[in-house]
Amino acid sequence: MSKDSSSSEETNYSPTTSISQDTFTTETTTITAFNVPPETFPSSSSTHLAIQSLSSILTTMPPPLLPSQDQDPAFSLLHDPDISSQVLSLLRLPDSGAGDNSLCRWFYDTFQSSEPQLQLVVLRFLPIIAGLYLSRVALKKPLAGFEAVLLALYAHETTSRAGHAMTVNVPDLSYSSIYHETKEPAKDNKAAELNLAVISPSLEPHGTVRSTKRARIVGVALELYYSKISLMPVGSKIDFFEFFKVWSGQDDDASKECETQDDQEGVGKESVTKEGRIPLPWEILQPVLRILGHCLLGPKKDKELIGAACAACRSLYSRSLHDINPQAILATRSLLRLGEKTLDPKKINADHTEIPMNNVIAL
Repeated sequence: MSKDSSSSEETNYSPTTSISQDTFTTETTTITAFNVPPETFPSSSSTHLAIQSLSSILTTMPPPLLPSQDQDPAFSLLHDPDISSQVLSLLRLPDSGAGDNSLCRWFYDTFQSSEPQLQLVVLRFLPIIAGLYLSRVALKKPLAGFEAVLLALYAHETTSRAGHAMTVNVPDLSYSSIYHETKEPAKDNKAAELNLAVISPSLEPHGTVRSTKRARIVGVALELYYSKISLMPVGSKIDFFEFFKVWSGQDDDASKECETQDDQEGVGKESVTKEGRIPLPWEILQPVLRILGHCLLGPKKDKELIGAACAACRSLYSRSLHDINPQAILATRSLLRLGEKTLDPKKINADHTEIPMNNVIAL
């Protein structure tokens, strides 16, 4: 990339900060453009300030979001379809990830407001921000705006976890439980303390996005999204799943377990190319699979969401087979089977613990 194109990313967000000339090299990306201390406002003032700032970016603003209305404007901001459509259109512009992008600046400032409802609004658009960012990295486009938002989310999680890893206690079958008994008593009680599975390692603070840390930073942001996924609109999740077929770069004929009628009718209309194929390390794939699992098995059975999740699983399963990744193959194959049961109306309401009533005794 030429020197002129690199220097065009200098911003005026803070008089004491700037972006280095080698910001958009493939090896390292330095983000300091958004290092502005968050302002402290009361909850309502912070929300109204965010809405006023957003109104200067979008073309139109729905009347219910005006500060004069007696309702929760942050909730409307999260679920309003007109605002979502306008924001998505702006994010899909070719230069949307640049460091001087006003929408990226709004995302950063809004999340730094420390208002939980406003932070949910930023997380609502995280899937498409992460998707566009990962898709454009190889194109060497200016992405300082996207990276600033991702770094803000990463810094939030780093502070929240306070240096601790996310772990889960895996039951040890060598010890008796309320579900089973062991024939031989356990010899060492300390063995049970070793059955901790690390879901997400401890975080180190990062002020830059380097190529070696990119997957980790994006993955942590997706983990934060997953922690609030029950509060996210359906459209936010579907927006994310649209990237998976392009990322896989594979023909998903290898798995048809949860293919819907619409999918079958679309065969032949769209060819899958390998142009958008990106690396999918476990740091990114693990939170993605957790998001897919929630969409397939969550309490809200939305047919459109389940269909999109199944299509994403098929693409990831095909990619896992191509990469010969046993860990990913096992996870995506399991999600495919669960998705098949979810789409089958007879299996959705089936109680597999119920004892069948039959007058015939089988010997």
